[in-house]
Amino acid sequence: MGETARGDVDEARRVAALRELDVLDTPPEERFDRVTRLAQQLFGVQMAFVSLVDADRLFLKSRQGTTARETPRDGMFCAVAIEQPATLVVPDAALDPRFAVAPFVTGDPHIRFYAGRPLATAGGQRVGTLCLMDRRPREFSAEDEALLTDLAAWVEKELSADAELGRAAEVQRGLLPTGAPDVPGWDLAGACLPAHGVGGDFYDWQATPGRLLLTLADVMDRGLGAAIIAATVRSVLRGVGRHEDVAAAVALAERVLEPDLDRAGAFVTAFHAELDPATGVLRYTDAGHGLAVLRAADGTLRRLPAQGPPLGVVVGVPRVAAEVALAPGDTLAVVSDGLLERGDRALDPEDVLAGPLGAATSAADAVARVLAAAGTATDRLDDVTVVVLRRENG
Repeated sequence: MGETARGDVDEARRVAALRELDVLDTPPEERFDRVTRLAQQLFGVQMAFVSLVDADRLFLKSRQGTTARETPRDGMFCAVAIEQPATLVVPDAALDPRFAVAPFVTGDPHIRFYAGRPLATAGGQRVGTLCLMDRRPREFSAEDEALLTDLAAWVEKELSADAELGRAAEVQRGLLPTGAPDVPGWDLAGACLPAHGVGGDFYDWQATPGRLLLTLADVMDRGLGAAIIAATVRSVLRGVGRHEDVAAAVALAERVLEPDLDRAGAFVTAFHAELDPATGVLRYTDAGHGLAVLRAADGTLRRLPAQGPPLGVVVGVPRVAAEVALAPGDTLAVVSDGLLERGDRALDPEDVLAGPLGAATSAADAVARVLAAAGTATDRLDDVTVVVLRRENG
C-alpha cells in the first residue's frame, strides 16, 4: 500500500474513532469547561480550547476566550498538532512559515502563540487537542508542557468515559426485549429512553405456558452505576420469576440483591406482574413504584397502588400480591417517574396518560404517544420507560 493510501486509511480510522465518542456537535459540558477555565488561568493566556479535529473542520467542545464553535480545518494549528504524539508549541506564529498567513481557530489573524497537546482515545487515535492561544509571543517551558500534558490526560479520561458509556448503552439496549411475544387476544409494547445514554430503568417480559410475565423497574440513581444495578435486577427477576409467584419472586430477588444494593446505597422501585391470558387476571406486586394505571374500556382510569417499599429500603418486609381483571378493551400502562418530572413539579400519571391511552389504536401507538408526551431529549431530566398491555375486543 502506498503512503497516500495508507494515510487515507489511517485518517479514516481516526475520524471514525472520533465519531464513536459521540461528542461532535454537542452542547458545552462543565466537565470539559472546568479544564479549559483552569488552563486559561494557570497559563495566563487569552484563549483555551478543547478542539476536536473532524474530517474537514475543528469543533470546539469547550472554549474560553472566543464564541466560535467550529472552523474549517485547513491551515489550523490543531490539525498540525494531532499529527505528532508530543505537544506542538509555536512561540511566535509570525515567525513560523507554517502559520504565518493562517486565520487560525478563532478567525483571528493576530494569534502569535499556540501550544496544543494531542488528545488520544483509549485505542491511540489522536482525535483533538487541548490547546492554548495568545495574541502575544510566549515562551513555553518544560514545566509548562508537563502541566498541559496533565490537563490533557484529564480531558482524555472524560472522553474515555464517554466511550465506555457508549458501549454500556449498546449492552443495555441489547438487554431490552426485541419484540413482544405473540399472545392471542393481547397487544403488548414497551420502550425505554435513557436520559444520559445509559440509565437505571428497564422493562422486560417473558411468555411461558399459560402466563405472561411483565416487569418494569427503576433504580433510584442515574448513569453507569444505575445501569449495572438495573441489569442485575433484571437478571435476578428473570431467573426467579419463572418458578415463583410474583410476590415470592420479588421477595427472593430482594434477598439476593441486598448486598449489592447496600454497597451501592441504592434502592429500586419495581412493578412485577403475571397475566393469565385466558382469564384476563393480572396478579402483581408493586415495590414502591405506584405508577401503573388501568384504563377501562369506558375511558375511566385508576392507579394501582404500591404494596410495599422499594427493594433495598427495608429488606425482609413481607411482599404481597394483588389481582386485577382486564376486560376486553381495557389497557394497562406502567411508566417510570421520568415521564412525570416537569422542572420542580411532578405530574399525576393519570393526567399524563389519559390522552395518549384514549387516542391510541394499539399498544405500540400508545407507547409512541406516551413518549411524545415526555418531550425532547433535552427536556428530559430522567429516564423514561413505558409498557402498555391491551386486551383486544372480541
